[in-house]
Amino acid sequence: MELRHLRYFVAIAETGSLTLAAEKRLHTAQPSLSRQIRDLEHEVGVQLLTRSPQGTALTAAGRAFLDHARLSLSQAEAATEAARRAARPAKIMFSIGFLTGQEVDWLPHAPGLLQDELPKIELKVLSNFSTNLADDLQRGKLDVAFLRREQKPDLEYRLVRKEELVVIFPNDHALAKNKTVNPRALLKNAFIGISDVAPVLRTAIHGYLNRSGLEIVPAVEIDNYSMAISLVTSTKGVAMLPESIIGYLPPSITSRPMAGSRPTVDLVLGYHKANTSPILKIFLSKIDALAARIYKERKL
Repeated sequence: MELRHLRYFVAIAETGSLTLAAEKRLHTAQPSLSRQIRDLEHEVGVQLLTRSPQGTALTAAGRAFLDHARLSLSQAEAATEAARRAARPAKIMFSIGFLTGQEVDWLPHAPGLLQDELPKIELKVLSNFSTNLADDLQRGKLDVAFLRREQKPDLEYRLVRKEELVVIFPNDHALAKNKTVNPRALLKNAFIGISDVAPVLRTAIHGYLNRSGLEIVPAVEIDNYSMAISLVTSTKGVAMLPESIIGYLPPSITSRPMAGSRPTVDLVLGYHKANTSPILKIFLSKIDALAARIYKERKL
């Protein structure tokens, strides 16, 4: 078993799609990626993934394998980094994490907050699920991350934005003629829910449905944006997601805000309470002004 097999497997698990993993994360051909995964499953001796027109999902064995695969990659990355650092003059490392979906808004701008410091530091960025980012903050693998308000006692959070939740559906859906969506209209459609991979978002959606007097059992639950888009396309159902998904929607899918009191989920900047990095202090001192500028430009 080689590290590349683990890297390929993790990429597919996190994107929920062989095609997206091949084209966007791994920059390889899909047939080659499929072959590598078959080789991995043959070596492990069990099926790790199931493939369908709706996307790629983990089997029970795949879910068990995923945590160990991530740990192995993390340890290999740490070993490589330790060797590289030993071979060159030490630089201060500063690591920024992005909740998947937030890179569109933040990745082009966030490193610029440290423009004066960049010659003196080594900057590292990555994207992941919110729960994984919180774990990385606790372990000291990240200095700061844009994520949800996960229940981690050692972390401090600063509100960046109350991100509105919107409903997505195919362009030819009956709801497309409305400027907003009445909550009760969700009862008439196959509802695509959020899995416990994203507990804060899941809780925000359930809370809104409860406040609206609705009890909806999802037809299926998804882990990521690509799965949501695929299922909305194939089932003609609807999904409620943060508005950051709008930047990922294909022309065949549209979005609408909810009518009345609109639901939101917090996007926060998280960091460890014990992190005394002067670079972190500089970053935090500039983040509010940058957030105001980014979201003002989006409205224009």
